[in-house]
Formats: sequence, C-alpha cells, structure tokens
Amino acid sequence: MSPDFINTLGFAMGSAWLSGINLYATVVTLGLLQRFHLVQLPGSLDALQHWWIIGLAGFLYIVEFAADKIPAVDSIWDAVHTFIRIPAGAVMAASAFAHFDPSVRLVALLAGGGVALSSHGTKAATRLAANTSPEPFSNSLLSLGEDVIAVGASLLMAFHPVAILVIVGIFLVFAVWLARRIGRALRRLFQSRIRVAGSP
Repeated sequence: MSPDFINTLGFAMGSAWLSGINLYATVVTLGLLQRFHLVQLPGSLDALQHWWIIGLAGFLYIVEFAADKIPAVDSIWDAVHTFIRIPAGAVMAASAFAHFDPSVRLVALLAGGGVALSSHGTKAATRLAANTSPEPFSNSLLSLGEDVIAVGASLLMAFHPVAILVIVGIFLVFAVWLARRIGRALRRLFQSRIRVAGSP
C-alpha cells in the first residue's frame, strides 16, 4: 500500500470514528484547519472549509453541548443521532477516497458506517450507564471528555493520520470485547428473569 493510501485511510476511518463520538466538533475542527490552510484534507473532505458548514456545525455543537449535560436528554439526543452520526461517518469516510476508484469508495462507505456505529454505540451505552448514577456530574464529565477527544483526535488525525488509524484499530478491538461482555451479561439477566418467572 502506498503512503498516500494509508494516510487517506487514516483520515477516512478517523473521521468516521469521531463522527460517532462528536460529529459537530469534528466537522468544525477539520473545517477550520482546512479553511486556514493548516492541513490539506484528502478527497472531497476539503468541502468542510465552507463557512456555512462550519457555522452550522458550530451551532449544532453548542446545542449538543447543552443537551449532553442533562441526564435522559442526552440519551434521547443520542437515539436521534443514531440516524445522523452513522450515515455522516460513512459519507465522510467515502469522501476521503473521492479521488479513488468507485469500488474503493464503496468499501470506505461501508467500513466508515461500521466504525461510526461502533463508536456511537459505545458512547450511547456509556451514557445510559452514567444515567443510572444518582450524582449529576458523570454526564458533564463524560461530555467534556468526548469534546476533548473529538478536538484532540481531529488535530492528531490532521497531522498524523497513521496514528489515528492505530487508535481506531485498538478501539475496535476494545468495542468487540465490550460487546461480547455486554451480550453475556444480558443473556445471564434474561435467563435469570426466565427462572424467576417460572418459579412457583
């Protein structure tokens, strides 16, 4: 694989992964970096530099910043954004490969959607778990942490796309491990409920 392909892959999977965590902060960060010529985004991702895109993403980031701090509201927000973050991640991944063969763009689209689904699912599940806590600070800390990850990882991706590719790979391994643990826990819970319901 050529260095250009590897770097583009880093941008594609990195932007898809970050879309599942905080789409709007990612778009604003990458858009500003491209706008001020601090980095050259691959493919058609350079379209993020338009002021109307940056402004719209910035406004939606402010709304999300407020919604994320309110228990229950953040879970509703995440549920609605299942239909926004995952397609957006898929589109951003495919856009990074805009100058490649159509078959490569299709694979990037599917892979990007899967990566965005994994990060969004992990974020949403973590938020649901935090909502069971009686204290009000968990949501705020998680939200701020996600903002830092989105902006910091976007900067890392812009200047070291291979590094973000490694991080995404590690995260996917963790996500698979976590999904298996959650699946086993749900299976045990379901079986215990069946035993309780069947007992006299």
